[in-house]
Amino acid sequence: MQNKTGKADAKGVWIGGDHPVVVQTMTTTDTADADATLEQIYGLAMEGAEVVRVTVKDPPDAAAMPAIVYRSPVPIVADIHFDHKMALAAIEAGVAKLRLNPGNIRDPQKTAEVVQAAKAKGIPIRIGVNMGSLAPDLEKTLGHTPEAMVQSALRHVEILEQYNHTDIVISLKAHDVVTTVAAYRLMDRRLRERNTPYALHLGITEAGLLRDGTIKSSIGLGILLFEGIGDTIRVSLAADPIEEVPVCWSILKSLGLREKGFEITACPSCGRAEISVLELGRSVEAIAKEYTAPVKVAVMGCVVNGPGESKMADVGVAGGKGKGAIYRAGELVGTFPEDELLGALRLEIEKVIAEKYPDYAHEISSAV
Repeated sequence: MQNKTGKADAKGVWIGGDHPVVVQTMTTTDTADADATLEQIYGLAMEGAEVVRVTVKDPPDAAAMPAIVYRSPVPIVADIHFDHKMALAAIEAGVAKLRLNPGNIRDPQKTAEVVQAAKAKGIPIRIGVNMGSLAPDLEKTLGHTPEAMVQSALRHVEILEQYNHTDIVISLKAHDVVTTVAAYRLMDRRLRERNTPYALHLGITEAGLLRDGTIKSSIGLGILLFEGIGDTIRVSLAADPIEEVPVCWSILKSLGLREKGFEITACPSCGRAEISVLELGRSVEAIAKEYTAPVKVAVMGCVVNGPGESKMADVGVAGGKGKGAIYRAGELVGTFPEDELLGALRLEIEKVIAEKYPDYAHEISSAV
């Protein structure tokens, strides 16, 4: 159960309140190349990204923003740091949200211009404090601590509040799980104490390469989401951003917060297995990519665990010597030769979609 927070409207994608946790990622293309950036955005959207952030660091980037915003299938967040002109250009282009620390602009008049322009167009602002971007005086007095992160972020919040802009999302990211979790817990408490429960964007910054970054992000985000903290997430990996999106969805599905695509369980294999569970599991994954229905599939290496495990899934498949068995809710559907097994499994999956997930019936073939 998520803690109820304030909510921000990113061009129709609501963040916070009673709304589902939103999946985000960020492009890695040269923003100035609008076509290349849009190609990546479309790929990310097809994978399940609901909001995509792009950097707007210079005039060529800013010049590309109108086309990107207009042609994007999902809301676009502009990543701004120091140049207020880039923020104004992004606002004019119609971005859904700004990622901006107003204190970094330094000139109060320029800060006011940006904040007032965003407020006039109903554009939320995400304040993002990383462990590497603490206020210098707080870093000196408090060190690299969760308290320093929270106080740094609240300074930026107070600037926005001075201009009556309260459409705010906050992020506090460190590269390690323990510090990040502590910072978000502390911020969640402080916001409630001051009766300003702004939405929180979760992430572990610089989490690492695909494997380690996935593990760190899953643990950190999982802890916070389980505690009801967090309204939108990004898994930050040193990898193609398209790798980030499935990890986000897997985290949310594992906690029962969102459903999208198959949930596949597979046994770790053992001496009883008479078929390659890894090969069978990868084949099922390949089938799964063709659907977005939340079908639960159990992949087993033998008939010892097959019936029992499949009771907790919509469809179960268990391998054997040259053949395999397919189950529905623990009941045997039939056994099939190995070369017919995947075709029979696909047919059973589509029957499940038609019967149990009718909202996804458009994804199945007319043969069902």
